[in-house]
Amino acid sequence: MSAQNSVNRRGFVGGVVTALGYLTVKSPAELWAQARGNGGQPRPQRTTEDYDLLVKIANNENPYGPPESVMKAMTGAFKYANRYGYPDGGIVDEIAKHHGVKPENIMLGAGSGEILDVVGSTFANNGKKVVGVEPSYSQVYSHVTSVKGAAITIPLTADYRQDMSALIKITKKHYREVGFVYLCNPNNPTGRIVTKQEIKQLLDGLPEDMPVLIDEAYHHFVENGDYATSVPYVLEGRPVIIARTFSKIAALAGMRLGYAIAQREIIQQMRPFSTGTISAIVKWGGVAALKDTESQAQVKRVTIDLRNKTTKELSSMGYAVIPSDANFFMVHLRRPVVPVIDEFAKKGVLVGRPFPPMTEHLRVSVGTPDEMSKFMIAFKDIMANPVKTASGSGLR
Repeated sequence: MSAQNSVNRRGFVGGVVTALGYLTVKSPAELWAQARGNGGQPRPQRTTEDYDLLVKIANNENPYGPPESVMKAMTGAFKYANRYGYPDGGIVDEIAKHHGVKPENIMLGAGSGEILDVVGSTFANNGKKVVGVEPSYSQVYSHVTSVKGAAITIPLTADYRQDMSALIKITKKHYREVGFVYLCNPNNPTGRIVTKQEIKQLLDGLPEDMPVLIDEAYHHFVENGDYATSVPYVLEGRPVIIARTFSKIAALAGMRLGYAIAQREIIQQMRPFSTGTISAIVKWGGVAALKDTESQAQVKRVTIDLRNKTTKELSSMGYAVIPSDANFFMVHLRRPVVPVIDEFAKKGVLVGRPFPPMTEHLRVSVGTPDEMSKFMIAFKDIMANPVKTASGSGLR
């Protein structure tokens, strides 16, 4: 597998950090600027050469790039670059066949980020609300607020899990105001799963007409026997929307391809909000990726081995790590995370952004063996020394 440059599945938009029933008025940009204390000024643009030298373990990407089968398929599709009504490799049919559903149950998106936005625009505009946990993948909450909706979020449990009973309770309390419920499974940023028993508990406990968006971006990395995809609930006729992406294990983050799986009627409701801006190139790449299960299995195996090795070393140093079933993990630094992120950046190591209210936890994506070695060297150096704050004081 050759190393390839890639970009984030969904660029950082930030989060609506809310307590139970409390709606923030700050924008994601304001929250990020406040956390950084830099007035929201963007970082200077890097050159291509500088970017290539960085350790990129910030955005939960596949660091190895697309396999040869996918590169070959995409290269062959360039002959359609000048056409509109081009052959697309049968991407929708292939996805439907892969999941045992009908093509009418599939909607493509420019990454699963577009799918999440489309769901928000469809079900939570004009004052409707999304219910979910915080922290999670907060672009969902940000987008809903941008279309004049709102977010109701509840905290994670003490062991960083999503609380099904609390989600059911708050959704029922605000039933007439809620447009949909959101779950990221495994959750980003913690990597913790919602078990198949908990998914059933949630769906059985909610009003039967309540749409539930389940983001399975990191599905392919899970080995936990208590986890299962929620696609069968679509086949049962439940108002469940599954979001999937080719940005993670398939290594197509920079090419932008994702999809929704849902009931035909739900797909029809969502389709007017979809842009349809997906290239011929990535559609052919997606078809090849679905078929190349061997390459994905290899990436999964290497990633899990490296995750386990790294988290074991961190634990042996006395740093608590949240158990993860994804291609990233969170480590408790016991000090504010923002200055530590900046120290990593000075060493050419890009790590995860802050995830309020977990302001002492650092999210780390699993990179290549070389990248994880460089991360550990930088981690030991940074954590062995005080980090200077803007006031000049040191934090341990």
